[in-house]
Amino acid sequence: MPTSQSADTPGAGAPGADTEAPPPRLLKRWEIGAPAGTGPVGAGPGRRCWRVDAADGAFFLREYAEPDRRRMRFRHAVTTALDEAGLPVLAPVPARGGRTLVTAAGRGYVLYPWVGGRGRGGLELTFGQCEALGELLGRLHAALDGLTPPVQQSLLVPTPRAADAAAAVDAMLRDVPGDAGTDFDALTARRLRERRELLTEFAGHQPPEIEVTTVGHLHGSFDSTHLRYGGSGNVTAVLGWDALTTGPVAGEVVRAAARLFACGDERGLDLDRVQAFVRGHRSAFPLDAGQIQSAVHREWWERLCDVASLRHRYLGEDGAGDRGSAAMVAWWSAQLDRTLDAFAAPYTDAYADTPGDSPAFG
Repeated sequence: MPTSQSADTPGAGAPGADTEAPPPRLLKRWEIGAPAGTGPVGAGPGRRCWRVDAADGAFFLREYAEPDRRRMRFRHAVTTALDEAGLPVLAPVPARGGRTLVTAAGRGYVLYPWVGGRGRGGLELTFGQCEALGELLGRLHAALDGLTPPVQQSLLVPTPRAADAAAAVDAMLRDVPGDAGTDFDALTARRLRERRELLTEFAGHQPPEIEVTTVGHLHGSFDSTHLRYGGSGNVTAVLGWDALTTGPVAGEVVRAAARLFACGDERGLDLDRVQAFVRGHRSAFPLDAGQIQSAVHREWWERLCDVASLRHRYLGEDGAGDRGSAAMVAWWSAQLDRTLDAFAAPYTDAYADTPGDSPAFG
C-alpha cells in the first residue's frame, strides 16, 4: 500500500474536504491508458490533488490554481534531468503534446508517477544510512551544479537583527496574563523571557550579511517529509521540488542536518548522525570546514531571532516559523562552540582518516 506524501509531492494522504473530481476529459491529455478511477488526496487548504489509477499504473495529479508557467517549466526540466541522471527524483509525465503543465479552465495540472515506500525520521537511520543520505544530497548538489545556470557567487543574505527580535518578544510578553493566568501562560512567559535573555546575551554574535561561499541551485526543503524509503532502507524518492531555490550549498547541508537529526527536546541535535551526514555529503560535493561553520553560525542565529514559532506555539497565532522548538534554540545557544566543531569535524584531518569500518559506521 503506498505511503502518504507531503502536500507538494506525489502520493496519498487522507482525503480532504474538497472531493470534487478533476475536470472531465482532462486525463485524456496523457497517454496513460483508460483511467479506472480517481480519488482525492489530502493536500492542505486551497490545494487539490488526486490519485489516478489507470491502465498504465498509478499516478498523482496535482492542480495549480495560478501556475507560474516559467518557474514550473524550469523546475520540470531540472527534475526530468535529475531523473534521467539516475537520481531518485520523479519527473512529471508529459502530456500527448509533450508539455508537462496542462491547463484546463484556467488552472494548471501536473501528473507524476505514484511513488511507494515509506517515510522515516532521521533518528531512525543508522550511521551508515545517515552517511548515505548525506552522499545523496551531495550527488543532487553536484548534478544541479552541472544542469543549471551559474548563480551569482557573492550573495547578500539579509541577517535578522537581535534588537528587532527582542522588541517583538517584549511585545508578546505584554500580552501574556500575569498571576491570574494559567499554567500554560506561565510556561509561555518563561519561554519568552528565556529567549529575551538569549537575545541579549548573544547580541554580539550576529553573522555577516555577505560571505564568500559556494552557491548554486538547491532542493530547498530536504527533510524527512520529502524522503521515501524502500524496504532495504534506500531512498526511493526525493520529493518536494516545489521549493527549488538558490543559495549557499553549505546552508542547505546544515539546515537539512538540523531538521533530520533534531531530537525535538532539550537533547538538541544528534551530533553523531550529523557528522555522518556531513561526511557523506563531503564525499560527493566537497566544501570546506569554514563554509560549514559559517552556515552553522547563520542557522543558529536565524533560529535565535525567529519569533514566529514562539507566536504560533505559545500565543496561537498563524505563521509558525520553521526553525525548531524553543528548547532547541536554548540547547544550540549553550552548545554553539560544540556544534561549530561537530558539523565541521568531517573536514578535519583527524576525522577524514577515520577508517570506513569504524563501529560508528558499521
